[in-house]
Amino acid sequence: MGTEVGSAVEILEPLLPPEKIPPWREQITVRGLLVSTLLGALFCIITHKLNLTVGVIPSLNVAAGLLGFFFIKSWTELATRIGLSAKPFTRQENTVIQTCVVACYGLAFSGGFGSYMLSMDQRTYELIGADYPGNRAEDVKNPSLSWMIGFMFVVSFLGLFSLVALRKVMVIDYKLTYPSGTATALLINSFHTTTGAELAGKQVRCLGKYLSISFFWSCFKWFFSGVGDSCGFDNFPSLGLAAFKNTFYFDFSPTYVGCGLICPHIVNCSVLLGAIISWGFLWPFIATKAGDWYENNLGSNDFKGLYGYKVFVAISLILGDGLYNLIKIVVITIKEFLNAYSKQTSLPLAVAHQDDESSKLLMEERLRNETFVKDSIPSWFAASGYVGLAAISTAVIPNIFPQMRWYLVLACYIVAPALAFCNSYGTGLTDWSLASTYGKIGLFVFASLVGSKGGVIAGLAACGVMMSIVSTAADLMQDFKTGYLTLSSPRSMFVSQLIGTALGCIIAPLTFWLYWTAFDVGAPDGVYKAPYAVIYREMAILGVEGFSALPKHCLELCCVFFVAALVINLMRDVTPKNVSSYIPIPMAMAVPFYIGAYFAIDMFIGTVVLYVWERLNRSEAEDYAGAVASGLICGDGIWIIPSAILSIFRIDPPICMYFTPSS
Repeated sequence: MGTEVGSAVEILEPLLPPEKIPPWREQITVRGLLVSTLLGALFCIITHKLNLTVGVIPSLNVAAGLLGFFFIKSWTELATRIGLSAKPFTRQENTVIQTCVVACYGLAFSGGFGSYMLSMDQRTYELIGADYPGNRAEDVKNPSLSWMIGFMFVVSFLGLFSLVALRKVMVIDYKLTYPSGTATALLINSFHTTTGAELAGKQVRCLGKYLSISFFWSCFKWFFSGVGDSCGFDNFPSLGLAAFKNTFYFDFSPTYVGCGLICPHIVNCSVLLGAIISWGFLWPFIATKAGDWYENNLGSNDFKGLYGYKVFVAISLILGDGLYNLIKIVVITIKEFLNAYSKQTSLPLAVAHQDDESSKLLMEERLRNETFVKDSIPSWFAASGYVGLAAISTAVIPNIFPQMRWYLVLACYIVAPALAFCNSYGTGLTDWSLASTYGKIGLFVFASLVGSKGGVIAGLAACGVMMSIVSTAADLMQDFKTGYLTLSSPRSMFVSQLIGTALGCIIAPLTFWLYWTAFDVGAPDGVYKAPYAVIYREMAILGVEGFSALPKHCLELCCVFFVAALVINLMRDVTPKNVSSYIPIPMAMAVPFYIGAYFAIDMFIGTVVLYVWERLNRSEAEDYAGAVASGLICGDGIWIIPSAILSIFRIDPPICMYFTPSS
């Protein structure tokens, strides 16, 4: 996220193919769709695991492009060896696979399976407490495959139709960078050139090696994890028993170490800093005030005690960071839009300057532009698609959530395209999607509009509608940028997005159901705590009831951290780059406030490994760090499948390894 990419034109010119660009229909293949389905399921499993444990989701776009290349290339080589004919594997087909996979696993995040959707269930209601003001038993809707799949289908496609007509404006006219999309295009182009073939093969072998290591290590850990949540390497007091009590320990998780290798250094350091502030100082201090600030005999998950401080201080940091960045991106969007309009910077498609040394670059840029607009998607089709889907959704959603009246759903769809534009433009500038922030705005607004009778469910449902639209719209435009730089047809990209979204509407709920039936999802002391489920329900209750039920001095602390988030973000923007790059990110700091410090240790180890690697051999780190991280994350993610099967059949690990003081 936020990676500096440089001029896409300069970087990608040598990678442009001399071969003929295949028609858009030939860019979508049966083998590509099969691989997309397989990878989409794998990435949904990984995303769910991260959502249900720590809530930090790294960008997997590059991994999708890399694994797509690996599977199709392996297939074509196998077919050649056994004497079968196989169509050449093009960069366009690779791009379509990557797009389809991203569209599929993106719904595992925007579908809210670890946040707003899970906030409605009985477990979350009971965790907050039946006697908690505003937490009503009527505001409960437990997960079910039927309504989850139905809800996904009626809300997930609208974001694709909301901005497709603006693809030329965003990608060609304003030349938005979309750093992740550009980086993915760089990778795909390097795979499909002679000079990049050797490196691509090494990257794939590296990914396979670390995937195997991660898988077998996760299998090995299982044998010692016993029954319950206190056994095994996941509870290894590597920094001592005293630190372990405050969640400071290394839990040997390949997934979080892989996240540390993928996420920027400042993100990992921010997470560790948040862990030190909260679990190192703040929570131990507040714990000494038991009996004064709050009752002494409260349970560990009672919101009137220490648990309430953890949740609401985390919420205040998240909201402060989100509000600041939302205002910032809206201001930048308006400013850039007005500047572009006043200067008439729309890029002509027929560039005639061919009388100097720059003619080659201009002709290649024209080729990209012509390819990007050739297979146009009619505006009337996009508009009618959005209106038709909005009408269907407006009729269906009140049947799923009676608290969400039809006119409230319609209001969401009236304002959503403007928010989707802001989010897509901001993602193009900063590589940071604020889909969850727009969702929280919808949550607060609609929860307060509906009021105490049904406001919690209505707010959470509105959050889902907003998140789905703005998230899929930003993902679509990011992938359009990748397609533009790999000379892929926008029509094939759009169709692959539709297919990937349809797959995600089925695969994301099914893979979530795997966790739901096999594990104790939502248990506060378990592995799959689903931390954001409680946070989102609390935000909905706040939207309806206000702050009257908070423990002593909790509101004051929330205000302090909310203002601190604003100030820190302001400092990041006004200080020179060589200073701001060392200022922490409040959103990343907030995550361990509620979850614990253990995953921050894992991610920090990942970032230390990457830092040392970069100092020893920067070019090697740049070439292979992504492959190593993807292998670690994917191997651990694959182990979830046999682990879940073992759990379903009630096959328990044979050994419980745990630690106690020696005296």
